[in-house]
Amino acid sequence: MNITAILILAAGTYAFRLAGPLLRARLAKAHGGEAELPPRLAELLSTAATVLLVALIATAALTDGGKFAGIALPAGVLTGGLLAWRKAPFVVVVVAAAVVAAGLRALGVP
Repeated sequence: MNITAILILAAGTYAFRLAGPLLRARLAKAHGGEAELPPRLAELLSTAATVLLVALIATAALTDGGKFAGIALPAGVLTGGLLAWRKAPFVVVVVAAAVVAAGLRALGVP
């Protein structure tokens, strides 16, 4: 990755980090100094963050280079997700997901 791309990504990340406090201050000023977000807006922002995370996971788990990744990769991600949901240690989650995906690929499953 060249330095220009790194600088652009760094500037974008900084802009996103700065936007949160600026938006909160602007909303507080608009609501008469009240720093809390309206309940409906807080709920929508929470839902939007969840939807964005699920979309990112689905894209990463189901595609590889713009094409369907096959069965092994989603099976590994599903294994890791189930173990994380059951509150397994992080190392166990990562190793189990990798073992499932690699094992399926070693067996010839795409």
